[in-house]
Amino acid sequence: MSVLEQSASQKAIELENKYGAHNYHPLPVVLNKGEGVYVWDVEGKKYYDFLSAYSAVNQGHCHPKIVGAMDEQARTLTLTSRAFHNDMLGKYEKFACEYFNFDKLLPMNTGAEAVETALKICRKWAYEKKGIDENEAEIIVCENNFHGRTTTIISFSNDPVARKNFGPYTKGFIKIEYDNLEALEKHLESNKNIAGFLVEPIQGEAGVYVPSEGYLSKAKALCEKHNVLFIADEVQTGIARTGKLLAVDHENVKPDLLILGKALSGGAYPVSAVLANDEIMSVIQPGNHGSTFGGNPVAAAVAMAALTVVKEENLAENAKKLGKLFRDELNKFIENSNICKLVRGKGLLNAIVINDSEDGDTAWNICLKLRDNGLLAKPTHGNIIRFAPPLVMNEEQLMDCVSIIIETLKEFEK
Repeated sequence: MSVLEQSASQKAIELENKYGAHNYHPLPVVLNKGEGVYVWDVEGKKYYDFLSAYSAVNQGHCHPKIVGAMDEQARTLTLTSRAFHNDMLGKYEKFACEYFNFDKLLPMNTGAEAVETALKICRKWAYEKKGIDENEAEIIVCENNFHGRTTTIISFSNDPVARKNFGPYTKGFIKIEYDNLEALEKHLESNKNIAGFLVEPIQGEAGVYVPSEGYLSKAKALCEKHNVLFIADEVQTGIARTGKLLAVDHENVKPDLLILGKALSGGAYPVSAVLANDEIMSVIQPGNHGSTFGGNPVAAAVAMAALTVVKEENLAENAKKLGKLFRDELNKFIENSNICKLVRGKGLLNAIVINDSEDGDTAWNICLKLRDNGLLAKPTHGNIIRFAPPLVMNEEQLMDCVSIIIETLKEFEK
């Protein structure tokens, strides 16, 4: 790489460092183009994207159907606010409700907004339908969760980096161990003020922790028994990522409240939503909740196109097939590896655990070397590397990526 080429990336990074808040620690690569499973940096180097914007780009970068829908709608009408109707929102709401089998959809923009929306709906339902005394409702959440970084959400996080010096925190949440049915049952049986149970079907940010088989279905049954809403945060796991349309589909669970984001947008435009049936969603009345951009015409057009691509291109089936192949191939390597402890995941949401402490830098250095070798991924929790490529990847591309990953790991064998 020439001095001139080096300066293009460095200049972009320096601009961010000087004028942007330092709330992220990106891998040092500056991207300016994407297509399908590939991205290119400002020097023109091509990479496999193995993060997919944290599963927002399930349909691949710049999918022509999604970009086309966005472009066409943006040239006609972009925003009305919800002060007026627009001709796209109802079409989108009908499309999505039929797609996911719910009665109603409440549109928002980002994943964290959708989680906040679900929490508000749950609380209002608790007071107006379940009969919990006002301001007494509590919601059970899981330790090591990641649902966003708003003030309310970090109030029930146990990540010290997300929490420290942001208090006082919002009350009304009970934290229990993930994948622990006994803890859930204990609180449901002893506390009449429980309104809901908020859970990630797979804990992504925590390191792609897949719960025990039957955990989700048994948790849903407990919630039904105690008249408590089962709230599934599928912002990262939803829209075909795990080999089913929703991760809860692996256990045939129908959430009371379904939270969607990321890939609902095809990675093109911020779109999120909460879906529920009438008995629950009817508690929301004019003035209770909203967003100027929530349900705008461009978002509606983009979301319908994004969901259409998932079905037309059989992305869930592809994720299931390629995910199994990925784990099988990595496990062959891990049998004789001392740098990589294990691979885990479901569909094309996977992670490897590096043989290092959480405060070590081995995983970060591996990601730097992966970048040099043409593949982009990012560590989480110090010694875990998450792998989540676009679901439009084919078998030949996946095997090429497996080869890059294994050859890179070999460079770090002790």
